[in-house]
Amino acid sequence: MCTLTLAWRVFPNAPVVLVANRDESLSRPSEPPAVRSGSLRVVAPRDAVAGGTWIGASEAGLLAAVTNRWLDADRDGDRSRGLLVDDRLREPSAEAAVRGLLRDLDRHSYDGFTLLLADRVAAFLVAYDGHPTVRRLDPGVHVLGNVGGVLNGIERFQVPTRRADEGAARAASARRIAATLAPEPGESADGWAARAAAVLADHDYGACLHGDGFGTRSCSRIVLGDEPRFEFADGPPCETPLEPVALPAGFGDGDASDSWRGDDAESQF
Repeated sequence: MCTLTLAWRVFPNAPVVLVANRDESLSRPSEPPAVRSGSLRVVAPRDAVAGGTWIGASEAGLLAAVTNRWLDADRDGDRSRGLLVDDRLREPSAEAAVRGLLRDLDRHSYDGFTLLLADRVAAFLVAYDGHPTVRRLDPGVHVLGNVGGVLNGIERFQVPTRRADEGAARAASARRIAATLAPEPGESADGWAARAAAVLADHDYGACLHGDGFGTRSCSRIVLGDEPRFEFADGPPCETPLEPVALPAGFGDGDASDSWRGDDAESQF
């Protein structure tokens, strides 16, 4: 499970602002965010078991984050979803990343996921249950979890029958978070990001989880724009402060300009 909160093109100087909790097995090892070299420099944490990552940003100004998508039947994917995220972060733009993802899905299969891809030009959600559904996001605040989310005030949930009660709880959490994180008059990107981090750390909103061997492992706060920033809490956000991650000079101020356009009227989320 994970909870992603995105303010996309809400704040002029920071078109991409994301605050996200990661929920995972408490015994699964991971590495904190660091600069990862490749075709583009990427700053991302690392899954020490399968490799790849669940969230990250690139020097081109691209953000990618994934959440598991609950389905009525698990899929036998042949590749880790974290590797898919890592691959997409090497693309020059969100639109190029969607094209790359669709090519990847012709070669590999994965368990269910919803992938967020955003830069200053475009933002997309790609939901996958064996077949991809691409949705272009409008500017606004979007809250995403394992059963869908609230996209700029519009509910897009699909709760699997086999997890009806738990799925209903995740949907209720997303609704509460979305209602609270509507931008306030005159609010800055930093102010909104601070509120989002506080909400994701507050147990009343149901996004910071503590279970038997499973729970919220970390929180990431990423701002891409005129002054890119990446902060990371390597532990439950209710008890672990966000700490700044060092970014290379010029990181995250890329000018994505690809012109791909996706279908804006999908039949399902």
